[in-house]
Amino acid sequence: MKKKLIIAPHPDDEVLGAGGVIKKFSKEGHEVYVLVITRGTPKYYSDEKIQNVRNEALEAHKILGVRQTVFLDFHAPELDMTSNAEISKAISEYISKWKITDLFIPHRGDIHNDHRKVFEASLVAARPVGNFTVKAIYAYETLSETEWAAPFSDDAFIPNHFVNISETMSYKFEAMQCFKSQIRDFPSTRSLETIESLAKFRGSTVGFNRAEAFMTIRTIKS
Repeated sequence: MKKKLIIAPHPDDEVLGAGGVIKKFSKEGHEVYVLVITRGTPKYYSDEKIQNVRNEALEAHKILGVRQTVFLDFHAPELDMTSNAEISKAISEYISKWKITDLFIPHRGDIHNDHRKVFEASLVAARPVGNFTVKAIYAYETLSETEWAAPFSDDAFIPNHFVNISETMSYKFEAMQCFKSQIRDFPSTRSLETIESLAKFRGSTVGFNRAEAFMTIRTIKS
């Protein structure tokens, strides 16, 4: 049994990027945790809206078998106004508390700056120094953020780790439908049709019916 942590800049990123994998892990008996880094800044989002999307996330996580969900209160979309040290310290506390072995984080090249900040802070929090526990780090892709990155090599999402989610895709769909405040109609990239299309494409790349794809950041074997 391993302890998996999916770090989400905002509620629903974790389902978009790794919903099928989360369910696969939980069915296999692993402990799966979700850490949501932000809440909407009061300048743009009411407490009612924030609580609503958090309730949607908890409903989705129950479907996927998440062991525990924690919401932090850093402001979105203004994470660039918070120091990396403060964010990484908060992440590090939960990595240590849960003794996380496998870490899933947003892609560095995503167009949303909150995603870039969380990527950087997560790597700092998971440094292989001292009594560290994280032995594998993967970056996931988030529809409506990853594919809109600038066309430069440093920002490209180039997957090299694929997970078969053919048997858990239906759970990802069900979980995503919990986010009534976030889901959109096709051709939006946040539509169920687009989510299905991406899963088919990633799956066909490696001979599966459906798959989620990741970039391997680091793996450590003892």
